[in-house]
Amino acid sequence: MFNIQDELKKLPEKPGVYIMRDEKDTILYVGKAVVLKNRVKQYFMKTNKTARIEKMVSLISHFEYIVTDSEVEALILECNLIKKHRPKYNVLLKDDKTYPYIKIDIKNDYPGVFVTRKIVNDGAKYFGPYVDVGSLRELVDLIKKIFKIRHCKNFKSKTRECLNYHIDRCLAPCVGKISKNEYRKVIEQVIMLLEGKQETIIKIVDEEISKAAMTQNYEEAAFLRDKRNAILNLGAKQKVSNISENNIDVIGIAKNDLEICIEIFFVRGSKMIGREHYFLNNNGEDEAFIISGFIKQYYVDKENLPNKIMIKEELEDASLIEEWLKSEIKTPKRGEKLKFVEMAEKNAEITLENKSKENILLKLKQTLKLDKLPRKIESYDISNTSGTNIVAGMIAVIDGKINRKHNRKFKIKTVYDQDDPKCMEEVITRRLKHINDSFGNLPDVIFVDGGITQIRAAKTAIAKYNLEILVFGMIKDEKHKTRALINEQREEFELSNDLMNFITNVQDEVHKAAIEYHQKLRGKEITKSALDKIKGIGEKKKQDLLNHFGSTEKIKNANVEEIAKIAKINIEIAKNILENL
Repeated sequence: MFNIQDELKKLPEKPGVYIMRDEKDTILYVGKAVVLKNRVKQYFMKTNKTARIEKMVSLISHFEYIVTDSEVEALILECNLIKKHRPKYNVLLKDDKTYPYIKIDIKNDYPGVFVTRKIVNDGAKYFGPYVDVGSLRELVDLIKKIFKIRHCKNFKSKTRECLNYHIDRCLAPCVGKISKNEYRKVIEQVIMLLEGKQETIIKIVDEEISKAAMTQNYEEAAFLRDKRNAILNLGAKQKVSNISENNIDVIGIAKNDLEICIEIFFVRGSKMIGREHYFLNNNGEDEAFIISGFIKQYYVDKENLPNKIMIKEELEDASLIEEWLKSEIKTPKRGEKLKFVEMAEKNAEITLENKSKENILLKLKQTLKLDKLPRKIESYDISNTSGTNIVAGMIAVIDGKINRKHNRKFKIKTVYDQDDPKCMEEVITRRLKHINDSFGNLPDVIFVDGGITQIRAAKTAIAKYNLEILVFGMIKDEKHKTRALINEQREEFELSNDLMNFITNVQDEVHKAAIEYHQKLRGKEITKSALDKIKGIGEKKKQDLLNHFGSTEKIKNANVEEIAKIAKINIEIAKNILENL
């Protein structure tokens, strides 16, 4: 038996990584520590903790730890474990999409320039990532046009030039029109351009123009002049502000009630070559904690690291991350560098705002005048036929999406006639007995299918547990279509089209869950009362009839001879079946 207090006493005073697990052995959180004994103890002390950490600690059943030789080793191990296990309570990136890179296979005798989404340890040079694949492909096309490097993906020697050579778009290394050394010089210029060393390339091209002019090779000089202008134009498109840094990533952050957006600008040689954004759940942590967690996840497997990372918040573990990444972490306080960080933050705000406009939970919070986001909604509906086979359906909506894993069906136990409010009270009373088990967390909001009487029944059930859960009724018009939401004070809330669609979907789903369960019970009862009480019909003959005809309704419409043949019974028993049905 794992005793947390006893195990805390055994923790070593050394650096390492700790792993928190729940009773099912699921990893809840992975963290690193300078001193394991001190850090892990803090979780179980009565200190001010965020709601997220309080919740996590309540679920911890046991923990384990791995001792390392240094804090840097602990940091690297922490990053790798988070990447592998994606624990629920760590800062986790939502956006797993792979962004494209430019690849130059420099180990080839005649290297090519390609777009790729995979970085492998093959000795090639990679540049990026680029968030806009369209702009990236345009850039690669321009590079091939300006420098006339090969277009073919699999290079091999040929006896004839390709079409690109004849339209002056390729130097034709495949037929030996250019030597390996000369072609290598061209590739070096491409690399310098992608590294932001535009001025160096211009100097080289200027020297080539002078040589061509001195030898009166005016056609070559004209080509080089056009190449020079094209390089300048390409560089101008990438220029950003007055940032003089050669190789930096700039990180900005924006938050709302539901999510966090992190925006990264990639600046190489004063030129912005791309940007990315990522979304995280907002669990109430401060910005420094979020950025620190993001950096550890984002850079853990990156090969092309920046010289500097610019952020707005000071990080507690900045020096440790710097030692690990071999990159400086800067928090500019004034000037152009601060403006650039603010620009990244502004872009993060815009990205988050654009996404939020489509977020149903934020709209619901605003429309219903809620204090917090309704991250978990439960909806209930009652179904019966003239007071028989009374059942209820419950569906769970988590972060705006129906989560069928938490849906439930109830058979009413204490109500014996058609009294939907009493049934609603029973169901919600039974549900609220279950906290943090298979039902999941308690809901932030409850939707009931019906009006004020259903709302009051739900509130009566909630009051039994001294809980505060808001309840809204989903009311319909004369055509039985969802019309609005109503609260306990009979206040109706006008719904936008997308909110109306959302509520209608919830109402349809819970109604479907309830009525399907009711039909299932009713079907069983009909089958049982109609066939099981007929003398001469056992379980085997009943199944033969149902398997053949499909339902008691179809048996009822069959003729006596067919029933007798299928069930292998005499005509009298077959007639008795039809009379009973």
